[in-house]
Amino acid sequence: MEEKTQKKKHIGFWIAFPIGFLLIAALLIFYFDLANGPIIVFILALLCLVALAVTSILLINKKKRWRLIPWGAFILSMATLLPLARPSVEVFPAVTHSNVVKVENTLKLRDGLVQGVYSEDGQVEVYAGIPYAAPPIGERRWKEPIDPTPWEGVRDCSVFAPRSMQPISNSVTDSLVDMYAEKGWHPDYAMHPLQNMSEDSLYLNVWRPKNAENLPILVYIHGGSLTKGSSASPDINGEAMAHKGLIMITVQYRLGVFGYFAHPDLITESPNATTGNYGLLDQIKALEWVKENASYFGGDPNNVTVAGESAGSSSVSALCISPLAHGLFQRAIGESSSIVLERAPHTMRPLEDALSTGKKIMQEQGCSSLKELRDVSAEKLVKTAFSNSSMTFDGYALSKTKTPKEIYEAKENNETALLNGYNVKEADAFIVPQYLLSPTNKDNILGRLETVFGKNIAKKIYDLYLPKIEKDAFTAFNEIISVYWFIHPHHRWSSIAAENGVDVYRYQFTKENGYLGTYHSGEIAYAYGNLKRTGHDFAYDQSDAQLSNAMVDYWSAFAKTGNPNSGELLGKENWGLYKTVGDYIMEFGSRVGRMDDAYAGLYPIIDEYIASKQPN
Repeated sequence: MEEKTQKKKHIGFWIAFPIGFLLIAALLIFYFDLANGPIIVFILALLCLVALAVTSILLINKKKRWRLIPWGAFILSMATLLPLARPSVEVFPAVTHSNVVKVENTLKLRDGLVQGVYSEDGQVEVYAGIPYAAPPIGERRWKEPIDPTPWEGVRDCSVFAPRSMQPISNSVTDSLVDMYAEKGWHPDYAMHPLQNMSEDSLYLNVWRPKNAENLPILVYIHGGSLTKGSSASPDINGEAMAHKGLIMITVQYRLGVFGYFAHPDLITESPNATTGNYGLLDQIKALEWVKENASYFGGDPNNVTVAGESAGSSSVSALCISPLAHGLFQRAIGESSSIVLERAPHTMRPLEDALSTGKKIMQEQGCSSLKELRDVSAEKLVKTAFSNSSMTFDGYALSKTKTPKEIYEAKENNETALLNGYNVKEADAFIVPQYLLSPTNKDNILGRLETVFGKNIAKKIYDLYLPKIEKDAFTAFNEIISVYWFIHPHHRWSSIAAENGVDVYRYQFTKENGYLGTYHSGEIAYAYGNLKRTGHDFAYDQSDAQLSNAMVDYWSAFAKTGNPNSGELLGKENWGLYKTVGDYIMEFGSRVGRMDDAYAGLYPIIDEYIASKQPN
């Protein structure tokens, strides 16, 4: 009888244990790939799993309390190792190839000498981490930026400066979002380190062709909801643009509570009676630095284009209407966000709201004065529960008395030419997580539209979109929000600018692929020639490379002359001016050419909604 019982136990073990072992192994493999932690931690976890298997087999005939020991040891080892499975924090190099060569000659700038490094082909000089303003730390937290202190000797510009202070997201969650974008799991088990960060972050990076002389300049402002991001992102590497005969500069600026905090005491303290736009003021300071230093690094101070995507594009549109940015640039490129309309759906808030949030943050931090709040560590302050993801009309950087439209009508905008546009699935990355457990369908879409627009406008949108809703309510809802948040603002920016004498070139990005596709930010790597730097080679084929070449040519030609048709790509489609509603929109997708505006019927309804929210 005992022998039969033992035999049954063995049979049960050899059925259940391999299944459990394989399941645990699969979970560990999946988790460690998502976590982006050191490979040594992954190896140790696998060794612990192997040790569990071996000891469990050796102890198969022992009493239960002995058989539980390997499991207890395994659980303890996982409790130790799993927290270690997180990305390291590192200083990012200016170039990633192994044979790094420093530029032979130092470059003299206004504030001192710098030495950069060459691109792998030796044709582009890269200068990373050049200070354009004094560190905004200590007493300088929440103050207008000022010139940096000149330095002695030669400043090494072979590594990027730390990114600005921002909340650290969970790497596992980020990887799951990546899987959604990649439409599948593509494990690599390579550690993807995080860039170091600091409150001392007002630096910029320069890519220039070797022996540059009086070249056009493209200044890029990164996105990230004004709360995150980096000027060192591979998607905005400037090497491809430098190969096109441009000097490309990427700019770091204050983010979140450090860049957009507002408080009444700061208005009193400021010589300009301003608060709430420190990140925007940083961008203006960087443009001033570019103008003052252009001749030093071989650039033309009177041929500057400012570009950005998402919150960077919102910032570009703000720079176009800021009196402080007058004369600092001539052209603008805006991708997937704008505040130039009657009421921006995001990235902009009334000063009263900004001040109210600032008071709550003061209370949250247990402070009663600016001095006390400035003494709070950056590491603690960045964790505030209150959002600071919007600029404000402060009366200094941005007018309190004139709307963006009125500024254009008065010809007080700063750009003479505008290239701007949007992608197809702009809102999906924001909407899908919000409704992950209850996807939009035919039964709940009207209620969700009412939550956003109110009953009257929601019913009009519902009726307009009914055929699409009947076919696919999930996609229809995402499209409506994409138009409201991103596409309609560009429609208004294009129309307002064109009606007031600006040369406008409007586009839509429609190219699907195995990664971001037409989601928000999906076009960046194409437009700046960085598909091979994304780390997602599996997602792109020859058609993507061809499209990227075309977009780089259009973008660089526009940055040089204000006309995207003056580039070098033979046989390319002529990109017509957008002069009025229904005019030329360029499609960048599986084809490149003129396209119809698929959202024309929705614009008037959104206009009506915005008008209903305007103060009388």
